Formats: sequence, structure tokens, C-alpha cells
Amino acid sequence: MSLMAALCVNMVTVNMLLSVFFLSGVSSGCGSITPAALFIDAPKEMEALSGSCLLIPCNFRAKDGTQFGSSREIYGVWIKNYPRFSNKDNVIFNSSGSVNSYKMQMTGNLREQNCTTLFSDLDKSKPNKYFFRIESEHFRATACDDPLQITVRDSPWSPRINISGEVKEKKSVTISCSAFTSCPHSPPQLTWNLQQNSHSQIEENTDGTFTSKIQQSITLSDSHDGFNISCSATYSVDEGKPGKTKETQQTLSVTYAPKETSASISPSGLVSAGSWVNLTCSSRANPPVSSFSWFLKTKDGSMKVAEGQFYTVNMTNMTESYYCEATNILGHNRSSWIHLKNEESFPLSTILAVTVSLVVVLIFLPLCVCRLKRKNPTQQQTQNQTGEEEEIHYGDIKFSDRRAAPSSVSEQDSRQQQETVYARIQVSKAESSSEQSAEGLQDLYAQVNKK
Repeated sequence: MSLMAALCVNMVTVNMLLSVFFLSGVSSGCGSITPAALFIDAPKEMEALSGSCLLIPCNFRAKDGTQFGSSREIYGVWIKNYPRFSNKDNVIFNSSGSVNSYKMQMTGNLREQNCTTLFSDLDKSKPNKYFFRIESEHFRATACDDPLQITVRDSPWSPRINISGEVKEKKSVTISCSAFTSCPHSPPQLTWNLQQNSHSQIEENTDGTFTSKIQQSITLSDSHDGFNISCSATYSVDEGKPGKTKETQQTLSVTYAPKETSASISPSGLVSAGSWVNLTCSSRANPPVSSFSWFLKTKDGSMKVAEGQFYTVNMTNMTESYYCEATNILGHNRSSWIHLKNEESFPLSTILAVTVSLVVVLIFLPLCVCRLKRKNPTQQQTQNQTGEEEEIHYGDIKFSDRRAAPSSVSEQDSRQQQETVYARIQVSKAESSSEQSAEGLQDLYAQVNKK
């Protein structure tokens, strides 16, 4: 009887201990045979930039479905390395304010089972495995099956360039540049060469993390082919330290039909009849030109005469005209006409006529020049004569002493001989004499003294 009584007492003791052990709020289940009583929905691994912050998206739930909306007191706890809450050295944060050695802040509403946490001022000394724990009046447990691994890095993340849509000429596409945003409270600054002063936006990802993005919609043309897109992301770090920048580049490959098709000839200029000349067709396209075609101009229109980028022609005709056409999967483009001429394109009669004309000009040109030179002095002389004819000269003319016969001179004549006689003498112009012509129009006034 005593043995049976002892066994019963032991069984009751074990049951009581097990009941106490399984009570929520007493057992964490970590490191024991008891299953975990708390689970969190959060990324398994996260990266943080040294000197910056990290926002940890987090939601929790109790295994038994316990709700915490009516709890008077509920606190969130973060433990590093090992999930044992009893090891106080591993507890780095308690929302009650009792512990905050790692500068953390509970931004989520624990009553709504949101355990989102802002982890500030991370550095390389803090890469660890972290466990979340709930402390409330009726529930105490650690999510020992859902550890979070945080890696701290010195260099920032490279931004990503994405192009949505068909990269083809005349098509509209949206080009975006995005960068991982570990801390939306301090997002990276994005800049690129597509648009100045672009405004970035922050988007939440499906796992609760965030991404900063800038984007631009453009209509593509062949000029965008080969354009190098450059995007930079600058992350802010500790106060007083310069930001950390990372750049990404991507080259656009825009497909388009052939452009700037041209045909060239070698040798250029006039060639002898019967000579061979080489024609070359050039064009740019993406994808590259798949075929070249040559066309000859005839009286009935254009006639296809050859395929290929190069074409050799024998100059048997006086003149010929060609053009080439470049084709790829997106379209085709043709060159302008090129005209071939041989030396016989100018008949002998034409050459002779041109030569004779040049000889005639060379002979008569000097004669015309001489004739003009002779004509100019005569005109100048005539002008001088005309000017002289309008001048009036006054002269004092003295006649030599002549004695008149006494018998023929009257008393009246004697008196008149003592008077001074003024006479206006006009000399007639003789057209045949150059001397008279020079003096013909002069009016001479003379004072005649008779003695």
C-alpha cells in the first residue's frame, strides 16, 4: 500500500510539473522537447548598410491562437545569438524600456500582432542571428523556430535598371531605376542621365521590405540605340560622414529598320569605255542588314540587276544610273541614284565647239580692250573743249602805229582816233581745224588804242 501511495504521489507531481511547463507564458519551447508556441512572419535574411538603419517587417501569432488585443501589458523583446530569454546578456531590446543596447524601436502595434522594428546605427560588429519574443500578462514565448539573420555590409547596393516594353523604334517604353531601401526613413537618393531632378518614390515589396524607384517613359528611335543609361544611388549614413554611392550602367539596344543607305563608286569621276567600276552599298541597322540589292534605271523603270553589298559594272554604255536597297527583318531603305559616265559621254563635236569658242574669246577680248582705251581720251578732250568754250577772255590788244593819208582823214575821224574803242570780237569756229575748235567758242574782249 505504501508503494502504491508513493507512485500515485509521484504521478501527481509529474502531471503538475508538466502542466506548469506547458502553460503559455512559462515555456518558450526553445532548446527543449516542447514545440515552439510563437511564430513570426519576417524575412529569414536581411542586409543592412553600415552606419545606416534597417526596418524589420514583422508579424507574430501564437500557436494556440491567443489574441492580444485585450492584454493590458504586452512587450516585444529581441534576443541575439541564442533564444534563451534567461540569458540576460543576449537580450538586446525590450520595448518596456528596460533594455535598449542596440538602438532599436518597436514601430509596429503589438496589440495588432505587428512586431515591425526599426534597427538603427548598425555596424560590422552586429551581424548576428536574432530571435523575437513576446512578454504579456498571460503569454510569454520566443519564436525560436523563426530566427532572423542580419548581415551588415560596408558598400551600398547597386541600383537596378529595368526596361518594360519592346525595345524597338517608334515604341514607347518605361525605363526605371530602383535601389533596395533598407530604411525607408532614410531612403537613398537616385539620380540618372535620363532626366534631371527626378523624384523618387518608395514602394513596399511583397515581403515587407522597401524599394526606391525613379522612372521615365520615352518613345524610342534609332538615335537611342547604343545610348548608355547611368543611374546612381546615394545612401545616407552616420551624421558627419559622406554618403555612400553606387552606380549602374546599361546600354540600350534599340532595333530599327535600315537607315542612311548610300551607294558609292570606285574609281570616281570619268572612266574609259570598257572599264570596270566597283559599286558599294552602305547602311546602318539593328539587327544588321540581311541583304543588299542593286537596281538599274531603264526607260521602263527600275530593274533589279544584282544582290550583295558590292557590284561590279562594265562601262559599255555612255551613261548608267543605279541605286541600292538595304533590308533587314524590320524593313528596307534605298539610296539615292548614282550616275556613271565614261569619257565618251561628251561627243567630239561638243568638245570642238567649246574649244573654238574659247579661241574666239581669246582673240577678240584684247581688241575690245584696245578700242575702249582709244575711245576714252577723245571723250576727255571733247569735255575739255566744251569747258573752254564757255570761258570769256579779256585781252588788251595794241595795234602798231599806222599813219593815214592826210587827205582822207576828216576832222571827225581825227577825233575818233583819239577815243578808245571797245570792240567785241567773236572768232568763228572751224570744224575742220583742231586749233580753231579749241578757240571757236571764246568771247574775246579787246581794248584798241589808235594812235
